Amino acid sequence: MLGRKDPQGRFFDRYVYENHVPWDHELVRIDREVDFSFVEGETRDLYEEDMGRPSWPPEVLFRVLFLEYYSNLSDVEVSGQCQYNLLYRWFVGLKVGEGTPDDTTLVVFRKRLGQERVERFFNRINEQAKSKGLLVGRHQIFDATPMIANVAIPSTVGLLRQARKKVLRVIGKKYPVCAKRLGEIYGEGDSKGRRPTEEELVREVELTREFFTEVKGKYTGEADRVIDQMEGML
Repeated sequence: MLGRKDPQGRFFDRYVYENHVPWDHELVRIDREVDFSFVEGETRDLYEEDMGRPSWPPEVLFRVLFLEYYSNLSDVEVSGQCQYNLLYRWFVGLKVGEGTPDDTTLVVFRKRLGQERVERFFNRINEQAKSKGLLVGRHQIFDATPMIANVAIPSTVGLLRQARKKVLRVIGKKYPVCAKRLGEIYGEGDSKGRRPTEEELVREVELTREFFTEVKGKYTGEADRVIDQMEGML
């Protein structure tokens, strides 16, 4: 189900943000002068209107992606920043005590958008920002398709490997011999300290799909639940 931003801030949230957000920061100007509201309308086709639990509002998630590219952070890093950086929380639209989207959520959201839509959204933000004299010295980041891929690929590869490791760990609790055998075939992989390539991402996706097909329904309900949670990345 499509989630929506809550336009009504609570008194406590307003008090905290008014006293702790650096109001001379460029992100404050971006929030005030660049329109992100188009994101909800242009993602409506990706969600069932009245089915399932409400998702994170697409504008909230896209604002997190914007911060990721704005500060050259990974999915994990930007999620962490949104937990304790009050400027980032305010910019994204989170209440003071609210949870934050995790790195898996960001990977799934970016995949749901697709590369073409991600680029279109960033181009639209970039055009607005440049017309307001914002993102000076930074706007080339948002014009560069390779930058989007370079941030997304390592995060996705890492999450796919973590997903396989998590399922193997669950299986290993009850079937250690089977888990060891599966681990030899569907292990974590290794980029030897360098950034994974697009070809490696394709291999990781194929390997993870094969792994999920191999083990789902054959071991434990807990393993199947983990797989169900992770299949959105594929």
